Amino acid sequence: MALASPLLDSRLSGLTPHARGKVRDLFDLGDTLLLVATDRISAFDYVLGSGIPDKGKVLTQLSAFWFERTQPLIANHVLTLDVADYPAHLRSHADVLAGRSMLVKKTQPIPIECVARGYLSGSGWKEYQASGRVCGIALPENLQESDRLPTPIFTPATKASTGHDVNISEADAGRLVGHDLVRQLREHTLALYAHGVQHAESRGIILADTKFEFGRLPSGELILIDEVMTPDSSRYWPKDQYAPGGPQPSFDKQYVRDYLEEIRWNKQPPVPSLPESVVHRTRDKYLEAFRRLTGRELQ
Repeated sequence: MALASPLLDSRLSGLTPHARGKVRDLFDLGDTLLLVATDRISAFDYVLGSGIPDKGKVLTQLSAFWFERTQPLIANHVLTLDVADYPAHLRSHADVLAGRSMLVKKTQPIPIECVARGYLSGSGWKEYQASGRVCGIALPENLQESDRLPTPIFTPATKASTGHDVNISEADAGRLVGHDLVRQLREHTLALYAHGVQHAESRGIILADTKFEFGRLPSGELILIDEVMTPDSSRYWPKDQYAPGGPQPSFDKQYVRDYLEEIRWNKQPPVPSLPESVVHRTRDKYLEAFRRLTGRELQ
C-alpha cells in the first residue's frame, strides 16, 4: 500500500518558525506557542533524508493522551489541539495542522532533561558497565543489559542544542537550576513515570525509561511541557518478548538504526534516505504503540 507523503516542513504562509527542532517546528504567536510535529526522523543525531508518514500525528496525539491522564499529577501547557479554536489566521492551514499540532502556554523551560529509568539500557547501560553507577547512583553488581532496576531512578541530563544530551548527577543538576527545584523535578518525574509504567503494563508494554521537560509560567508555577511518553522520548518494549541480557525489541526507531548499521553509514553527512520497507515497518511500530497505549485509532 502506498503511504501518504511525509510532512517534512510545516510551511505556513506568513509565519516563520521561531525554532526548529529535529522533529518539531515551533511558532511564536505572542501570548502562546504553536507546536507542529513533522514526520522528520533522526538517528545518531542527524535528521534523515526520509520521513515516516503520520509519525508527527502519533507523537502529538499520544502526548495529548498522556497530558490528559497526568493532569491530576501536574498541570501542563496544553491549551487546545482543535484547529477550530486556533487564532483565525491559522485555521486556513487546517490541512497541515490537524492532528499534528497543539496550541500551548508559553513558559520559561527548565534547562535540564528529567529522565526516569526503570530498566538498565542505552546510555545508562554504558555508564554502568564503565563505573557500576548511572548519573552518580550506585547500582547492584552483576546486572545485565535490560535488567529491571530494584527501584526506578531519576537521572537528569543537560539539554544539548546539537548532538547528545549529557547525563549528569542530581547534585550537578542542583548546581545548575537549584537544589530545591531539582527535588521537585525528581518527585514529579518519578510520579509521572510510575503512572506511565502502570498503564503501559496493563496494555502489555514495558516503559523502560522516558524523559520529561518542565517549564515555569509567569506566575512561577511549574508545569509539564513538550512531549510526554512518546516512542521518541521513551523506550517501549513488548512485555511478552522481554528477555534481559541484551537489547530488546522496541516500539521506536529500531528498524531505522538497524538499517543504518547494516549499510555501515559512518554517521556523518551526507545523511542517507530510507528504503520503503524500513519506512513502512517503522510507521507500523509507531502506530502499534499508539493503538495499544490509547485504545484509539489515529485521527
